[in-house]
Amino acid sequence: MPPVRAVLFHAKRSSAACAAALAVLAGGAASAGAQTPSPPVAGQPASTQPARATPPGPLSLNTFLGGVPTGTATRDTITVTAVDAVLRALKYNLGVLLTEQSIGQAQGARGRMLAELLPNVSGRVSETREKINLQAFGFGAPGGPSFPGVPNIVGPFNVFDARVSATQSILDFGAINDARSAAHGLEAARLTHKSARDFVIHVAADLYIQALASSARADSARAQLDTADALYKTAVDLKQNGIVPGIDVLRAEVQLNTERQRATATENDFEKAKLQLARVIGLPLGQKFELDPNLPDLPGPTLSVEQAVEQAYKTRPDYQAALERVRAAEASRAAVIGGALPSIHVNADVGEIGLTAGEAKNTFTLVGAVNVPIFQGGRTQAKLAEADAELKTRRFEADDLKASIYYEVRDAFLDLQATSEQLQVATKARELAGQQLTQARDRFAAGVASNIEVIQAQEAVALANEQFISAQYGFDLAKGAVIRGIGSAEEMLRSIVGGSR
Repeated sequence: MPPVRAVLFHAKRSSAACAAALAVLAGGAASAGAQTPSPPVAGQPASTQPARATPPGPLSLNTFLGGVPTGTATRDTITVTAVDAVLRALKYNLGVLLTEQSIGQAQGARGRMLAELLPNVSGRVSETREKINLQAFGFGAPGGPSFPGVPNIVGPFNVFDARVSATQSILDFGAINDARSAAHGLEAARLTHKSARDFVIHVAADLYIQALASSARADSARAQLDTADALYKTAVDLKQNGIVPGIDVLRAEVQLNTERQRATATENDFEKAKLQLARVIGLPLGQKFELDPNLPDLPGPTLSVEQAVEQAYKTRPDYQAALERVRAAEASRAAVIGGALPSIHVNADVGEIGLTAGEAKNTFTLVGAVNVPIFQGGRTQAKLAEADAELKTRRFEADDLKASIYYEVRDAFLDLQATSEQLQVATKARELAGQQLTQARDRFAAGVASNIEVIQAQEAVALANEQFISAQYGFDLAKGAVIRGIGSAEEMLRSIVGGSR
């Protein structure tokens, strides 16, 4: 009879090693109330469920669960490592691509605002032939000036004009603060993009862990199926020899069918987890791949809770982006106030004008103007009310995100401690359950006990394996949640691959 207990232990140990440390690259699953890459583990306490994490900017989690398929699928089955999955996600994930485009939009907006402060120069060359009625301008009309010998109708004649014009804002507080607001908006877009990259590392790593956990459960179910099949054959042999009654064979057959259904379900879950991972990292459609269990050895957190929180406030790009949006809103409010203040502009032109190009003479115009808003029908008050509401909203969002980071980091440390203890207990329980199954099988084969003990031992092994997978998975997520909370996921990834990529 095959050493089923050893097979079970090897399958679980291999799968656990696959999941270990990868989540340090990212963190827990998605924010509460949204669709999560990792479903809650049945029977697992809430403290070991994936930690909360909020997608950066206005994008939803579903955006980061999408990707742009790139490349052509091959007939061969490729191997995707954990680092490969994360690096592909950084290139082809939809959330990263969209936030990258938002940088271009912010750059365009800043360029438009800066253009209001820079000189606006244009050139114009014209050749006009016209005939005019001087009376239309008051000359020769009753009561108007007249020139003896000059007819009322003049022309036709040519007018040639070649001229360069320029306008320059000398002092415009509204335009100056609009440019400052756009600069803060651009910096916020860049930080949001960086935060999106960190979050994609979190999502890709979490989905990779989910796929590994699903693989572990599928391995466990197949091992349990092999055990049930062996026990069924043993029961049939013992019945034929008159050692056990027929009820033992019936119980063994029922257990075999149960394990077969469980193996099918877990295998299906594993394949679906791989599909979700392939979508996030942008694999070519139809590409077959397998997961690599060899993962980098990542360190656990070395900071205290208080140190981690303080570091998160300084390094989290999503929080820094929120502060930039507050500064942008402050500058927009100052721009509204500046728009109600006097502004100074200069208009100038220089060129040649005459009847023909050869007869044209040089002329110029230089105008300095002070614009003083006197009455604008309440526009300034209305715009100021909008700016105040926007500023309060941005401040509320920044304060909420700061609190969210505080709780996220503390939750991760609590989960780290709890799951570490759970993992130790689950490891011991799995070993004991394996020993229980071995002894029950020996007693049944010797005919001194019914297979009720064996079936109960089988269920104990299945439960112990599930608890071990759940504990290992929760421990990995808790370690990753600390790294995600601090905001150093991409820096750690760079240290693994040996530089910026």
